[in-house]
Amino acid sequence: MINSIKLIYCPNLACGDPKAKPSYLVDKNLESAVKFIVRKFPAVETRNNNQQLAQLQKEKSEILKNLALYYFTFVDVMEFKDHVCELLNTIDACQVFFDITVNFDLTRNYLDLVVTYTTLMIILSRIEERKAIIGLYNYAHEMTHGASDREYPRLGQMIVDYENPLKKMMEEFVPHGKSLSDALISLQMVYPRRNLSADQWRNAQLLSLISAPSTMLNPAQSDTMPCEYLSLDTMEKWIVFGFILCHAVLNSDAAALSLWKLALQSSTCLCLFRDEVFHIHKAAEDLFVNIRGYNKRINDIRECKEQALSHAGSMHRERRKFLRSALKELATVLADQPGLLGPKALFVFMALSFARDEIIWLLRHADNIQKKSTDDFIDKHIAELIFYMEELRAHVRKYGPVMQRYYVQYLSGFDAVVLNELVQNLSVCPEDESIIMSSFVNTMTSLSAYTSVSKASLGIADHKELGKMMNTIIFHTKMVDSLVEMLVETSDLSIFCFYSRAFEKMFQQCLELPSQSRHSICFPLLCTHFMSCTHELCPEERHHIGDRSLSLCNMFLDEMAKQARNLITDICTEQCTLSDQLLPKHCAKTISQAVNKKSKKATGKKGEPEREKPGVESMRKNRLLVTNLDKLHTALSELCFSINYVPNLVVWEHTFTPREYLTSHLEIRFTKSIVGMTMYNQATQEIAKPSELLTSVRAYMTVLQSIENYVTIDITRVFNNVLLQQTQHLDSHGEPTITSLYTNWYLETLLRQVSNGHIAYFPAMKAFVNLPTENELTFNAEEYSDISEMRSLSELLGPYGMKFLSESLMWHISSQVAELKKLVVENMEVLTQMRTSFDKPDHMAALFKKLTSVDSVLKRMTIIGVILSFRSLAQEALRDVLSCHIPFLVSSVEDFKDHIPRETDMKVAMNVYELSSAAGLPCEIDPALVVALSSQKKNISPEEEYKIACLLMVFVAVSLPTLASNVMSQYSPAIEGHCNNIHCLAKAINQIAAALFTIHKGSIEDRLKEFLALASSSLLKIGQETDKMTTRNRESVYLLLDMIVQESPFLTMDLLESCFPYVLLRNAYHAVYKQSISANA
Repeated sequence: MINSIKLIYCPNLACGDPKAKPSYLVDKNLESAVKFIVRKFPAVETRNNNQQLAQLQKEKSEILKNLALYYFTFVDVMEFKDHVCELLNTIDACQVFFDITVNFDLTRNYLDLVVTYTTLMIILSRIEERKAIIGLYNYAHEMTHGASDREYPRLGQMIVDYENPLKKMMEEFVPHGKSLSDALISLQMVYPRRNLSADQWRNAQLLSLISAPSTMLNPAQSDTMPCEYLSLDTMEKWIVFGFILCHAVLNSDAAALSLWKLALQSSTCLCLFRDEVFHIHKAAEDLFVNIRGYNKRINDIRECKEQALSHAGSMHRERRKFLRSALKELATVLADQPGLLGPKALFVFMALSFARDEIIWLLRHADNIQKKSTDDFIDKHIAELIFYMEELRAHVRKYGPVMQRYYVQYLSGFDAVVLNELVQNLSVCPEDESIIMSSFVNTMTSLSAYTSVSKASLGIADHKELGKMMNTIIFHTKMVDSLVEMLVETSDLSIFCFYSRAFEKMFQQCLELPSQSRHSICFPLLCTHFMSCTHELCPEERHHIGDRSLSLCNMFLDEMAKQARNLITDICTEQCTLSDQLLPKHCAKTISQAVNKKSKKATGKKGEPEREKPGVESMRKNRLLVTNLDKLHTALSELCFSINYVPNLVVWEHTFTPREYLTSHLEIRFTKSIVGMTMYNQATQEIAKPSELLTSVRAYMTVLQSIENYVTIDITRVFNNVLLQQTQHLDSHGEPTITSLYTNWYLETLLRQVSNGHIAYFPAMKAFVNLPTENELTFNAEEYSDISEMRSLSELLGPYGMKFLSESLMWHISSQVAELKKLVVENMEVLTQMRTSFDKPDHMAALFKKLTSVDSVLKRMTIIGVILSFRSLAQEALRDVLSCHIPFLVSSVEDFKDHIPRETDMKVAMNVYELSSAAGLPCEIDPALVVALSSQKKNISPEEEYKIACLLMVFVAVSLPTLASNVMSQYSPAIEGHCNNIHCLAKAINQIAAALFTIHKGSIEDRLKEFLALASSSLLKIGQETDKMTTRNRESVYLLLDMIVQESPFLTMDLLESCFPYVLLRNAYHAVYKQSISANA
C-alpha cells in the first residue's frame, strides 16, 4: 500500500521542483495550449481550436513518450482506488470483526488501508499540474491515434471528483462507518495507555529492568504484545483520518470522542508521507463547518488546537527527557548482560518505538511551527536519544542469535503447550479451522482473518483469549525470523533524508555542545537508514536518495574529524606554549633575579608582577578549578569516543571509516602546523631557531601520541607520512616544507651575510658569529649555526633533508667554480708560464702583475670555503644525531669507509663515499661536490678542462700573498681563524682539488704538491718585501699553509717542510699569539 503512495509522491515531488518539472509544462510555446486544456478539463475539444493546439500537434510524439510515466501513474492510482473500494465493500458484506487487541494484524492492515487510501487521494489533490499532465497526454494520444485513451474518461472524472478529497471520501465512507468505527474504538485500550505524560511513565518505572531485580529474568509479557510497540504516530493518523471519514460516531460514542480529542491535543500536524504534512485542526474545522449541528465539534477542535499549541511541545519535551535516561539505562544493562535481550526483547522494541515517535514528532513540528515560542521545538540533546536508539539496534543485531535461540525454546516449551490447551478447550473446531491450526505458525494471519468473519464457525470475537495468544505467538515468531524487519518497523528514521536542513542543524547543535559531541556518530549512522525508504516500484529515486545519504554521511564524518582536529590543534598550541617556557632563553631572567637577590640589588620596577615559573599550571588548590586545557581534553575525549564508536559503517554499499577521516585531517593539520611553526617571514627573512622548532614539534607529537588513548588510530603512520614529506623539497600538495624553508634561509640569508663580511666562521666555536658592523643584523648567526642548532636541524630534516641541503650548497659552489674557470681562461697564458717558473722569483713577479681579477678569485674561493665549512658543521651534526638513533649502523658504515683499499676502483670508492656522506661521515673526496661539478656544461675537450683545473690551483696559489695586505686577514687565536674567513680557503682548496681531479682522473696528490710548491714560493717572496702595508698580516697568511696541510688527507707536514721552513710557521704562530695578547691588553 505504501508503494502506491510512493508512485504518486514521485510525480508530486517532480512537479513541485522547477528543475525536475516536465519541460512541456514550462515551455513558452505550449503555454497557451496547456492553459486551454486545464480550462476545459476533463472535456476534450480538438476540432475548433487548431490555432491553440498547433504547437501540440508538432510535439505530440515526444509528449506521449515523456509523459507516459506520469499519466500511467495516475491510472495506477485510479485502479488502486477501485480495488480499495471493492475490498471495503467485501469487508462490510462479510461483517468482519475488528479489535486491535484481539486480531491485531487484520485490524492494523484494515486501518492502514483506510489511511493509505486517504493519504493517496490527498497527495493526488496536491499535485498542481495533474490536470495539465493528464490533459496533455490525452490530447497527444487523440492527435496520434484519433481517439482518447480508454482510461481517460474515468481518470478525468476522478480528478474532478477528488478536488476536495476528504469531503468526497466522507461521503464514500458512510456505508463503511460501522466497520471503521469499531476498529478505531478498539484503540481505547491502547492509545490512551501509550499517550501518557513523562511523569506517569516515570512513576510506572517504564522500560526499567532494574526497578524490580527479582523479576529481571522473567519474560516481558502482555495481553496485547504487538500493541505495546505500535507507533503512536500511526495510531494518531488512524484516529484523525478515521474519525474524519466516519464523523457521525463522534456524536454518538463517548469513547470515540475521547480518542478524537486526545489525538487532536497531541499534535498540530500529521505526516502524510515523508515531508508532506497534514494540518489537523484547520482541515477538520473546514470540513465540519459545512455540516449542520457540528458547532460543538468545531468548538472541540478549537479547544484542542489551543491545548496542542500550549502544552503539546512541553509534554513531548519531557517525554524525550525521560526516554534519554530510560534508554541509557536499558542500553547499559543489556551491554553488560546481553542474555537479557531474550526475556526483555519487548522492552527493547517498546523503547525503540517510543523514542522513534518522539523524534519524528519533533522533526515534523519543528519544520511546521505554528507557535511564536520555539523553545519546545529545539532539542540540543536529541542526538543522545538517537545514539541510545542506535546502541539498542546494535545490541539486537549483535546478539540476534541469542534472542533467536531463546524464542525457539520459548515457542516449543511454552507457547505450544498453552496453545494446545486453548485448542482443546474450544467448544467447536470445524475441519477448515483444524487444517489451519495444523500449520499454525505459517498461516497465523490467515487464521486471524478467517475467524474474524461473522459467519465463521469459530468466531474470534467469542474466543478473545485465542486471539491474544495468537498475537503473542506472532511476536515470538518474529523474534526468531524477522529481527531485521522488526528493527525497521520500530526504529527506522529514514525520514531524516527528507529533512536535510533540520538534520544538519541538529548535527551542528550536537557538535557545539561538548557534552553531546560523544553522540555525534549517530548522525552518520542514521544515513544507513535512508535506503530502507526506497522501493523497486520507484527506482528513479534510488540514486537520488543514495547520493544524499553518501553526501550527508561524508559531510558529518568530515565535520567530526575537523572538530577533533581543531581541538587537538588547540591542545597542541597550549602544550607548545608550556614547552616554550622551558627553553634555556627564558631562564636568564630567573638567574638574574637570583643573582640580584644575593647581591641585594634592586630588581626592576616597583610593582612589577613576578614571573610565574614553568609548571605552576599543574598546581591545583581544589578539584573544581578547571583550566582551558582541561576543557579541551574533556571535549576531545567526548568527540573521540564518537569517532571510535564504530570501526566502519556501510551506506549504500559504500564503506566509511570514521577514524580514517581523523587520520587524514591530522596529517594535513600536522603538515601545516610544522611549516607554520617555522614562523618564516619572507619579507624580513626571519625564521624560528631549529632547536625551538624541534621543541615545538616534539610537544605537538606528544599530544598526537596521546590521541591513541582515545581513538584506535596509527599515529606512527601519521608521523611517517608527514615527517618524511618534510624531508623533501615539496610536500604531496606541492607546498614548501621545512627542508626548503631552512635550506633557502641558510643559503640566502646566513651565508649571504657571510659573503658580505657581516658574519665570520669561528672554528674554535664551530659556529658562525656576527661581526661588529655599522648595520646590525636582525638575527644572531651563532643562535642558528652552533652545534646544538645544527643537531636540531638534522633531527628535523633527517638524512633526506640534509642531503637536499648539501645538494643546494653544492649547486652554489658549482656556480662559483664555473665563474672561477672563466677567470682562469682569461689569464690562461700567464698562468701557464707561472706554473713552470715558480723557481724564478723575478720572472714570477713580472708575470703576477699581468694577472687580472686576483681579488675575485680569492673572494670566490673564500665563499666556497665558507659554504664547505657550513656543510661540514651540518654533516657533523647529522653524524651525531644518527649515532644516537642508529649507532650500530653508523659504526658499520664508518668501518666500511675506513677500510677501503687504496687500489679500489674510483667508482666503487665513490659509492662508499656517497653512503658515508649520507651518514654524515667526512670523506677524502666529497661525492656531492663531485656530482655537482660533473654536471657542469662542458663545451671544450677533457684535456682542456683538466688544464683549466690545474691552472685554477696555480691561480689560487700565486694569489695568496695578496691577502697579507688586507687589514681583516689578521689571525685570531681565540677563534682559531681570520675575521675575513680566509681560513676557510684551506677547506676550499682541498675539497675543490680532490673533486676536480677525481672528475678528470688526475693525481690529486701530485696536483696538491704542485699547489704547495707554488704557494710556498709565492709566500716566501713576501718575506723579502719591505713595504709594511703589503706585509702587515704576513704571519697570519703564512698560517694558511699549515691549515691547508692539516685539512688535507693527501699532504703531510714533511712535504710542507721541504717547501716551506717550519721555523717560519713557528715564528708566525708566536707572532700572532703575541700580537693577540697585546691587543687584548
